[in-house]
Amino acid sequence: MVKFYYNFFQKNYKSKILQLITDIEKLLALENIKVCSEYDIIYEKKYISTLNEKQWQRVNQLHYTLDKNRKKLSPTLLKFINKDKKKSNKNFSFVDTFAGAGGLSLGMENAGFNPIFINEIEPRFLESYYFNRELPLNNYFCDDIKKLVKNHDKYKHHFQNIDLFIGGPPCQGFSMANRQPILDDPRNELYKYYLELLHLIQPKFFIMENVKGMMNKSDEIKQDFHKKVGENYSIEIVLLNAKNFNIPQNRERVFVIGSRLKNVDASQIVNDILKDKITTNSFKLKDALEGLPILMPKRIKNASKLENVEIGFKFRNYPIEETSYMKFLNTHKTDYLTNHMTRYNNDRDIEIFSRLPQGANSLHESIEDIMPYKSRNHMFKDKYFKLNEDENSKTITSHMKHDCNMYIHPTQARGLSPRESARIQTFPDDYVFMGANNSWYAQIGNAVPVKLAEVIGKNIMKYLGENNE
Repeated sequence: MVKFYYNFFQKNYKSKILQLITDIEKLLALENIKVCSEYDIIYEKKYISTLNEKQWQRVNQLHYTLDKNRKKLSPTLLKFINKDKKKSNKNFSFVDTFAGAGGLSLGMENAGFNPIFINEIEPRFLESYYFNRELPLNNYFCDDIKKLVKNHDKYKHHFQNIDLFIGGPPCQGFSMANRQPILDDPRNELYKYYLELLHLIQPKFFIMENVKGMMNKSDEIKQDFHKKVGENYSIEIVLLNAKNFNIPQNRERVFVIGSRLKNVDASQIVNDILKDKITTNSFKLKDALEGLPILMPKRIKNASKLENVEIGFKFRNYPIEETSYMKFLNTHKTDYLTNHMTRYNNDRDIEIFSRLPQGANSLHESIEDIMPYKSRNHMFKDKYFKLNEDENSKTITSHMKHDCNMYIHPTQARGLSPRESARIQTFPDDYVFMGANNSWYAQIGNAVPVKLAEVIGKNIMKYLGENNE
């Protein structure tokens, strides 16, 4: 992680290293591994950067300890060691753009694909992507996709014979009211560069994920793809709801799927995906929340580093109950519970959280006397909403980085924790979100549900396996 922070967090390199030291020290203590009293300096001198001598010595001492105890370390603690080994396996390769924290990627990996090159402009999100994988630093491009397109020749050695190209470019111009051609709308510039990079790479298959409003422009989008990428692709656009694939969340998203293989039409892939819809025995919110420790709301303001049994921990040694949902979610066993922490709420909000029955919103009579927006109830009816544990969760969004008032826990007087939100998004429990606490919500809310991505990936993989060139 030291090299990652040096490359992408120059302005706050010191604070990232200090947090790194804190995390490693805590996990070493939890695993009863003693820090080596004698150690070598293992990093080049340039990585001292803004650190003082004591901090420089400590980070080297801790990483020396990790290296010497590799065989004893938990999979979680192993993630702190730099990923310097070159990836040799390029079978079933994929490139991910607008990768975020890696939900869409993880679904592809679960389906058997291997990440080869990753693009994400926001280092705070890429930090989680990098932390949870072994992909070397040279395989990341943390910058604007426009620069990647314009400097394509510099990176084209990563793009040889790519099997799959994925991504979800932010597009504000897909509304039904917008009559301007999509490619001409300046709000859709990132969409245009996604198409340009796709054209340059020419993968066997591609997936683009985006908002429901894309369906209003489906014919135009197909034309855009053929115009920019080429007529050699069959292309289909499908609206999928996560709840139809055993995911406890009502989340609709559009997926554009393309195939360059002559004997595999994109419509075949979409038909296969739709056959994987479930009709009975779907998981609900209570399944995602089951087995997690009860938490209290945080009542102390500006205390992001505060951790305890009442409000939770970033890293906690906690046995995960093996429920049916956990078997569905987790491919690897972990003894750590991560990112299960509450956020600050004032006394009024905590009282509202406590009074509201499940499924009720700001208009409910139980909070009429303390509702702060009574004069504008027609505008703020969903300012507060308590989730119903027997139903699917409402769509998890990045708005949760501001507050969780629309995502009140069904049985506890608080908003959902990041780990609870991640479970609803079907991230496994061993997937750690890094960075500031509020950014965990943004990373999780922006992601494609992992298990939905996996369904799509598996239905592409079976054709790729048959046609492996």
